Amino acid sequence: MAFSRQLLWSLAKYAVKNYHQGQSRFPFVLMLEPTLSCNLACAGCGRIRELKDSPRASLTVEECLSAVAEANAPIVSVTGGEPLLHPEIGSIVEGILATKRGITLCTNGLLLEESLHKFHPSPYLSFVVHLDGLAETHDRLTGRKGMFDTAIAAIRAAKNRGFRVMVNTTLYKTTDSAEIVQLLELLATIPIDGSMIAPAFGFEAVDADLFLTRAEAIAAFEPIYEIRHRVPFGNTPLYLEFLAGKRELACLPWSTPTRNPRGWRQPCYLLGDNYVPSFKMLMEETNWDAYGPGKDPRCANCMVHSGHDAAAMNEALSSLPNLWRVLKWAFF
Repeated sequence: MAFSRQLLWSLAKYAVKNYHQGQSRFPFVLMLEPTLSCNLACAGCGRIRELKDSPRASLTVEECLSAVAEANAPIVSVTGGEPLLHPEIGSIVEGILATKRGITLCTNGLLLEESLHKFHPSPYLSFVVHLDGLAETHDRLTGRKGMFDTAIAAIRAAKNRGFRVMVNTTLYKTTDSAEIVQLLELLATIPIDGSMIAPAFGFEAVDADLFLTRAEAIAAFEPIYEIRHRVPFGNTPLYLEFLAGKRELACLPWSTPTRNPRGWRQPCYLLGDNYVPSFKMLMEETNWDAYGPGKDPRCANCMVHSGHDAAAMNEALSSLPNLWRVLKWAFF
């Protein structure tokens, strides 16, 4: 099971409470970027290229915990940059765990094994290691030989110490779907707790022909969708149907607010048109209706789980048959 029962129960209670109170927009996941520094230069990553001239590289522990309190989301995705480069990452994670929020700590895995002593296993904490293919492909995309073997060793070490571990895989134009099937089957033998998968977002800062159109992404995901009953996925079944072209989901950009050293990113994790100083300003002063496929051309091919998987959860909570499917996925 990708997420612990404690975390899923917290998420369900949070969502139902907001619906009952008549809230139309509220965050599911806070995307927290404690540092913009990274120890890799991955081919498809627009984040480091876009923010390379940022005047501040990191948030303090206090700023991180303040952002968590402001957004009040039930899940915090600690990302970046490479969050394990932050000198006080252990204190940041400990402070978030004290609030009983779920944490997915995203990492390229390079520093994971040597950093495990900074954390303790918890049903609210999952490491999410990025793997975009088997050894040759992943090493090429990360620009570092041996990166795949290092990441796999770190995953095994974390699992042996009792941590929850998931893997995040990105699909590019150069992706071989059969290779991703092999990767997911390999990871299931470790076993990891779930695989999250999504097509890459077409960052304007990346000068490379890497990004899939929506039709290409659906075609690339088709053979991966066929193994959904054999490997554990961290995405909801409704989102997997969306990737397979079997369901439409409208992006909910407000569901995954982003806080990094430059401020609150407006409008979403993927588009950075502006930065505002508070979560309240982000939610109240952003023209949310201006974004999404058919509204902003940059959104035309976006199928990334930040926005769409939250939309899947939103749809599940509004329909009893869909809710039952998500509960079966979560618990059985």
